[in-house]
Amino acid sequence: MNIQQYFEYCLAKPAVTEHFPFDEDTLVFKVGGKMFALASLSEWEKGQAAVNLKCDPERSAELRAEYEDINPGYHMSKVHWNTIRVNQGVPDPMLRELIDHSYDLVFKSLTKKLQAEIGGLEK
Repeated sequence: MNIQQYFEYCLAKPAVTEHFPFDEDTLVFKVGGKMFALASLSEWEKGQAAVNLKCDPERSAELRAEYEDINPGYHMSKVHWNTIRVNQGVPDPMLRELIDHSYDLVFKSLTKKLQAEIGGLEK
């Protein structure tokens, strides 16, 4: 997956917005004002692409045991976030599934009112 594919995949989800809240390098995707994915653009340019994605803690442990390129979230809660090295040992379909999982976890944490508003955008 290249940076453009990652960018387009994340932005294609309902109500997703892009931000640079930390610095000019860290691209953050949010739904309902909450982060679900972030990545360093300069690391992608260096060929060391990685993304941080939210993940269910139990599933995180399983993924880290199965994939060498899935590690505890860099500069994030090690319980709820993973850092996935892109274009290494994690196939693109799995990366897309993990992006979906992260989005879904954050979406489900939003208020019912906000979920309904976002749900209305899909139609």
